[in-house]
Amino acid sequence: MTAPLGVEGSASTAQPEAVLEGMGSVSGRSLGQIAWLRLKRDKAALAGGAVVVLLLLVAVFAGPITSLEGQNPNTFHSDLIDPNYGTPRGSFGGISSGHILGVEPVNGRDLFARIVYGAQVSMIIAFLATGVSVVIGVVAGMVAGYFGGWVDSVVSRMMDLLLAFPLLLFAIALVAVLGDDKAPGLSADNTRVALLVVIIGFFSWPYIGRIIRGQTLSLREKEYVEAARSQGAGHVRILFRELLPNLVGPILVYATLIVPTNILFEAALSFLGVGVRIPRPSWGGMLSDAAQGYFQIDPVFMVVPGLALFVTVMAFNLFGDGLRDALDPRSNR
Repeated sequence: MTAPLGVEGSASTAQPEAVLEGMGSVSGRSLGQIAWLRLKRDKAALAGGAVVVLLLLVAVFAGPITSLEGQNPNTFHSDLIDPNYGTPRGSFGGISSGHILGVEPVNGRDLFARIVYGAQVSMIIAFLATGVSVVIGVVAGMVAGYFGGWVDSVVSRMMDLLLAFPLLLFAIALVAVLGDDKAPGLSADNTRVALLVVIIGFFSWPYIGRIIRGQTLSLREKEYVEAARSQGAGHVRILFRELLPNLVGPILVYATLIVPTNILFEAALSFLGVGVRIPRPSWGGMLSDAAQGYFQIDPVFMVVPGLALFVTVMAFNLFGDGLRDALDPRSNR
């Protein structure tokens, strides 16, 4: 006899309808399990998450991946360039079995290798800058929301000031002034990367800070906070042991949505010539080179880095939106 749907035996977990008939027991689910079940139903979010994981693997294993093609991102292949026009020999930007995405005009550097190493640069800067902004934003938001009063006013006005600040102009000016200096223990290239991380991360924290402040304003009135306070818990314990664990969901969601914004900001700075140092690959720098007239005679040179940026940002946004819906208990999806 076939067992009813959702029942595997007398002691097994059953669906609620089967329990009403006395055929099994209900198994509770944690919030994480519920969120995962909701996320699994969002195919777009899963696709975005798969692309994000793939991009992270590409960034981590950039060296072995490019070695499979046998190319280096900074090796010139002048024999693959037409000496009269400076364009790659062959069709579609010189695509061949040895250069699966073609080569750059004039110098003949392999596009696939530069795209892979450009992903590494974008992921490093975006994730480190996101980490900086999340740490500052979470601490500032919790402090403002928990203490309220003049503390909230000071932190909120600071957020408003930074949000109104001309970030792009300030970043261009600061990198232009400090970009050629070398920090102790860092090379000139890594100093530029560290400077970009600090600039992007510091000026991005008000976005997540406002979200965390609003969440903290509602959580500070909860019963478990009052219970902890009645037992003599200090402010630091309440902030980091009672409130912070209940803010993990919003932090994860908005951190995921900040990453693509930081990727675009780094690409914009590199496009304007104040991003990572040449010859280190950058998607924004490649787009800047392609915009110097080469896109008309070699459109592949612009399409490849542009498509890489588009796919990366789209994947993070899809995954972030799906994660937000999965962690939102009021969502009907």
